[in-house]
Amino acid sequence: MGPQTIPTELRSLTGFTVGVTAARRREELVALLERRGARVVEAPAIRIVPLSDDHALQQATRACLSGIDIAVATTGIGFRGWLEAAESAGLADRLLSTLASARLLARGPKAQGAIRAAGLTEVWAPASECSSEVLEYLLAAGVRGKRVAVQLHGEPLPDFVAALRAAGAHVIEVPVYRWVLPEDISPLIRLVELIKLRYVDAVTFTSAPATAALLEVAGAEREAVLSAFRADVLAACVGPIAAGPLERYGVASLQPTRARLGGLVRALADRLPEHRTRMVEVAGHTLEIRGHAVVVDGDMRTLAPAPMTLLRTLAERPGRVISRADLLRSLPRSADGHAVEMAIARLRAGLGDSRIIRTVTKRGYRLAIETAGAG
Repeated sequence: MGPQTIPTELRSLTGFTVGVTAARRREELVALLERRGARVVEAPAIRIVPLSDDHALQQATRACLSGIDIAVATTGIGFRGWLEAAESAGLADRLLSTLASARLLARGPKAQGAIRAAGLTEVWAPASECSSEVLEYLLAAGVRGKRVAVQLHGEPLPDFVAALRAAGAHVIEVPVYRWVLPEDISPLIRLVELIKLRYVDAVTFTSAPATAALLEVAGAEREAVLSAFRADVLAACVGPIAAGPLERYGVASLQPTRARLGGLVRALADRLPEHRTRMVEVAGHTLEIRGHAVVVDGDMRTLAPAPMTLLRTLAERPGRVISRADLLRSLPRSADGHAVEMAIARLRAGLGDSRIIRTVTKRGYRLAIETAGAG
């Protein structure tokens, strides 16, 4: 398929490719990104397995029925799942009565909504929606001798629970559901390859299990993926918990001021054009290189990955000659010397003016920018 020319006003994420790893609310996140012009690669990294019939959940619920002082709801879906599982086991009325007599804390608005939908009332919820702030609140209030039920959100909270126990609390962990890999991991494998090749500009993460799952699927390519995140691919995380698995490998991430999908997309819309766009004046044209597309004199042209990669490589040293060998190194390892000539030909066709890319005999190629020493 030839290059697409789109003579329209650019939206903030037009020309950029964003990977989405979310399982829950994926459609909402994709719609928000596409509304701003992004091309989206969907690769759900996890799926939720309810534990409504699980022995550990029923055991934890029965332990709560003997009385709790404090209950922490960490997610709306988890709190609702806990009540549904209790109903299936014939324990719903007793659990609701127990929770009504306890001090209820909600980690965020969704947990808050689930509590109120059950006819209960929370005593406090943090503005940050962070578990760390909930922990600070509990420790400041004092938990020595208290029975504290903590509804888990798909994975253990070892640091959170250990801190409460160290402060003298008796903690009941309530495992309502767990995260596992999707039944079909091929989209995730494809996203790993796209990250490694720098064919995506950003990847969004909305939960720590999803972040960890992508790194797990990367396997032997994990270091290549981490290297891409450190240098060229922006990791956009909804909050510090989702960012945790990447931060342990020294990968910085973009995070919104509030842990919301809308905030995450706004943060991306602000950051990507600012840090992933290069403007070049060449052969009488203005080129705006952004993600998988180039805007030529105001018209967006979507290019295939190989021509786009060569254009970015040439634009990194505008006007300077780049050898065929150096250009070949920027392409996937399977490419051969002929691939450079083919990609250059496609790039010239895509740009619409063959004069933009000049061939320097026996040396390589350069953008047609007249600078000192450009020959």
